[in-house]
Order: sequence, then C-alpha cells, then structure tokens
Amino acid sequence: MSALRLRRRAVALPLIAVLLAGSGLLRLGTADFATARAAVEAAVGSTATDAAAEAAACSLPGEIPELLEAIRTRSAALDAREARLEDRRQALRLAEEAVERKMAELVAAEEELARTLAIADEAAEKDLARLTAVYENMKPAVASQVFASMAPDFAAGFLGRMRPEAAAEILSGLEPGVAYAISVILAGRNAAAPTE
Repeated sequence: MSALRLRRRAVALPLIAVLLAGSGLLRLGTADFATARAAVEAAVGSTATDAAAEAAACSLPGEIPELLEAIRTRSAALDAREARLEDRRQALRLAEEAVERKMAELVAAEEELARTLAIADEAAEKDLARLTAVYENMKPAVASQVFASMAPDFAAGFLGRMRPEAAAEILSGLEPGVAYAISVILAGRNAAAPTE
C-alpha cells in the first residue's frame, strides 16, 4: 500500500470511530451537542480534511435539540398508544371471558328448560292419555253428551286419539251437525302435511 493510503486510513478510522461514538451518545440523549463537537474536534484536529466534517457538524446544532425533542415526543406518543392498545386488549379479554361465562350460563339454562319442558310434555301426554281412556270407557250416550258441549276442535283432539270403535259410538250419539263438524276437523288435520 502506498503511504498516502495508509495515512488516509490512519485519519479516517479514528474519525469514523469518534463520529459513531458521538452518534451513539446523541441517540441515547445523554450527551449534548457541545460534548459531541468537542470529541469530534479533539479527534479530527485542525487539518484541512477535517474542515469539511467540522462544517457539517456546525450546521446541525440547531437541529439536534429539535430532533431530540421530536424523538422524545414521538416516543411518548408511541408509549401512550401502546398503553391504550394494552388497555383495549385487556378490556377485550375481559369482555370475551364475560361472554363465554354468559354463553355457558345460557347453555345450562337452555338444557334445564329443555328438561323441564320434556317433563311437562310427558306429564301433559300422560294426562291426555288418561282422559282419553276415561272417555273411551264411559257409556257412549254419556260421553256423547260431554262431547256435545265441547268445542268441535277440542272434541276432535280426543276422538282422534281414541280407538275407532269407541270414537264411532260417541260420534253416533251426537247431533248430525256437531258430528259433521268434528268429522271435518278430523279429516283435515293432516291435509297440510307434506306428501313427499
């Protein structure tokens, strides 16, 4: 290598090291511009090649405090935003937990309601079966008098559950108009049911 190259390296490497150190101090916010400038001047000296670096460093003094303040402001804004986002995450997590608890409670309530309805349906079915058996075992003339006082759709419900022979004996004891109305209801109960 030529002596000129060695000399340039000998000047450039310390200058780069000092500039990096000054930059690091500025980034940390622990050094002010005067400290960085003094370090640069001490390393560079008063050579002609250092004049350009000194001129560049001198043009920054007004900008560095503004840049540092902008960085601090931006950092504070980011910290505040991160805190708000964390608060939102916590609120969402709590809301999700509350929704999951409510859903579990609703599922449990729905299961309990289904059990209650099944018990009620079973009890109602037993009551209807018992009452139907009572009407089937009554004398047809007496049962006809009871059915004559019922609404036709109510009477049709019981007659549809009875054995055909018992239902026929009760229908035969009713007035023709009432027997016809009940027969129409019985015949039309499944008319709207799908055929396929």
